[in-house]
Amino acid sequence: MIDWTVTAHTETLETADGDGVRRLMLSRPAALNAFDEALQSDLLDAVAAAATDDTVRCVLLAGRGRAFCAGADLALDGVGPDVRLAPRTERELTQFYNPIVRGLREMRKPVVAAVNGAAVGVGCAVALAGDHVVGARSASFALAFSRVGLTLDGGASLLVGARVGFGRASRMALLAERVDADTAFSWGLIDAVVDDADLTDHVESLAGKLAAGPTEAYAATKRSLNAALLHRLEDAFDVEVAGQTALVDSPGFRTAITRFSGSKG
Repeated sequence: MIDWTVTAHTETLETADGDGVRRLMLSRPAALNAFDEALQSDLLDAVAAAATDDTVRCVLLAGRGRAFCAGADLALDGVGPDVRLAPRTERELTQFYNPIVRGLREMRKPVVAAVNGAAVGVGCAVALAGDHVVGARSASFALAFSRVGLTLDGGASLLVGARVGFGRASRMALLAERVDADTAFSWGLIDAVVDDADLTDHVESLAGKLAAGPTEAYAATKRSLNAALLHRLEDAFDVEVAGQTALVDSPGFRTAITRFSGSKG
């Protein structure tokens, strides 16, 4: 579990500053930090603010409680069977999830993602948008979209493949298998794995080192890596949005999410 002294917070996001590091902690622990409308908006605002604040030289992203992020909050409580979900889904992807991932990748300063517990779906994509991803032993990564009849989003189709290659990305996406921290590290999906008790100290030390480093050189390096390896991120976003908006109004998704929600109750 990540822990630090919070200096500012909203209902869904905690912020702490010090030594050039902007610490952002997703804070819906009862929901395993699943994205609802408030968290989407708060994180997007926080990423934009960090990007334009010259006192911030590194961003450290983490999740409060037992998980980094369980993905999107897919509850359909109060949503009638005749209500189309595609408009809401398109809005969430184009106005929140994709801009969050884009903002982390285009930020002119390093981003460290500290993952304890589950990083699922778009939560996995957000973590992998970091420049250095550290997993606790408790961490796990999953592209669980197919379990509810959906496709990838948040740039996961490119971000995962860029780290682990086509075969492993396809396996994660189609089989929705949970990948534990040691396997994720051996695959290259994450950059380090540490004991849970050491996670805070490890990522604080790493973030401090990056904050004290050559910020402009880091910015140029990020641009180079984005151009070489992630230059089709916008194309991935477009294909994902088209696929997701076509699937969320399908009978398959309605049936799967109802079954999934019932299994959690």
